[in-house]
Amino acid sequence: MIEVQGIDKAFGKQQVLKNCSLKIESGETLVILGQSGGGKSVLLKIIAGLLHQDAGTVRIDGKRRHEMSEAEVHKLSLSFGFLFQGAALFDSLTVGQNVTFALRRFSVHSEAKLREIAEERLSWVGLNGVQDKKPSELSGGMRKRVGLARAIAMDPAFMLYDEPTTGLDPVTADSINELILSLQKRIAMTSIVVTHDMTSAYKVGDRIAMLYHGAIIEVSETEKFRNSESPLIQQFIHGRAEGPIQIL
Repeated sequence: MIEVQGIDKAFGKQQVLKNCSLKIESGETLVILGQSGGGKSVLLKIIAGLLHQDAGTVRIDGKRRHEMSEAEVHKLSLSFGFLFQGAALFDSLTVGQNVTFALRRFSVHSEAKLREIAEERLSWVGLNGVQDKKPSELSGGMRKRVGLARAIAMDPAFMLYDEPTTGLDPVTADSINELILSLQKRIAMTSIVVTHDMTSAYKVGDRIAMLYHGAIIEVSETEKFRNSESPLIQQFIHGRAEGPIQIL
């Protein structure tokens, strides 16, 4: 279980998160919606430990991160998988080397074992025969899947997706949604998906949360969220210009 409580985060004079609180139950997929530039990715990086909050608490399985020892924080970091918006692959490495990047740093596997793991994880995301290619040789959707294979290479307990379908055509985007669902069944992770893609949100989310003005204003099961009586949420999910949402 992941719990964030009273999180504040500012960059200079820009307050991005303010008293933000949210609980993600073990084994569920929670979708976080919100405007572009509204703090969704910042919240995700704070949960992953890639950014530090200015105030508030992050608890992982009941333990406060800031009270953990350095060794405990390091061990915890290895239990997170993170799919970045642009996949964030290393262009100078092969696809296989990208997938096993963390394993090369934090394990003692032989080169043969690393190739075996890379091939297996790539097969899980529907990519075979690309291990020796460079990321520049792949399409955007394929690079996204390589990023996903890398994120799951260490069998994470927690999987974080930052805009997994951004920049993809509808067919490719749906293939990513299907992968999220299949990997959730295969690995039984606790997952958080940050997006503003409503099709993706409805398909992969067990629950949906709305981040607005730096705080979570509503969180509920997917169907209940879709039928929310909040004018703000209805404006967002239907993409209307008119309504209470202020343009950032």
